[in-house]
Amino acid sequence: MGKTVLITGASRGIGAGTARLFAENGWSVAINYLNSKKKAEELETLLKSRGHNAFAVKADVSDSAEVKKMTDEVFERFGRIDVLVNNAGIARQCLFGDIDEAEWDKLFAVNVKGVFLCSKAVLPFMIRQKRGKIINVSSIWGLVGASCETHYSAAKAAVIGLTKALAKELGPSGIQVNCVAPGVVATGMNSGLDEYAVGRLKDETPLGVIGNASDIANAIYFLASDKADFITGQVLSPNGGFVI
Repeated sequence: MGKTVLITGASRGIGAGTARLFAENGWSVAINYLNSKKKAEELETLLKSRGHNAFAVKADVSDSAEVKKMTDEVFERFGRIDVLVNNAGIARQCLFGDIDEAEWDKLFAVNVKGVFLCSKAVLPFMIRQKRGKIINVSSIWGLVGASCETHYSAAKAAVIGLTKALAKELGPSGIQVNCVAPGVVATGMNSGLDEYAVGRLKDETPLGVIGNASDIANAIYFLASDKADFITGQVLSPNGGFVI
């Protein structure tokens, strides 16, 4: 039986690129989305047209009932979840003094609680089969922090801490937990950057370019592959040298 991956926030950007890469390598792919139903279903249709197994499934990853419903639907459709990619996330740039409690809670609910709930939902199966991989998507700002993105940086740093702790706990069960911390990537999340800001970011990156979704998808897929079976609790940061 082929392997199955569940990718949260997979309707566009890094998530969609990751879904395409897994599908092209023979995986059954569960495409989680919340608001982008049309994009998720278009991706499902595209992958199916190419002979791949794909399934778009809606869930708010910060809601435990919706997460359970999502994972139940994936198990019903594919019978297994071998790899979980916790990619769903939100961000907002603003001064620390302008962050209110509701916004702080929302950032942590999606970016951190979502990782907790989705991981907890798939673990019983992974523990029973003594094998599985969880790959959490953080950010370089979780490593070094970003001005005017305090709540986002704090949440992404929490994802790194969760990754390292959970890797130690699940290692004896044969489960690897790793983290990908992307640098600046040309996705919808960064679409608000003007030409000047993009140029500055390129200048500050040793490789002289900003990344794209496939750069991050390749890192995620590597950690999901058998080639990474001896890797756990690590942070892989494809960032063009922006953070070293």
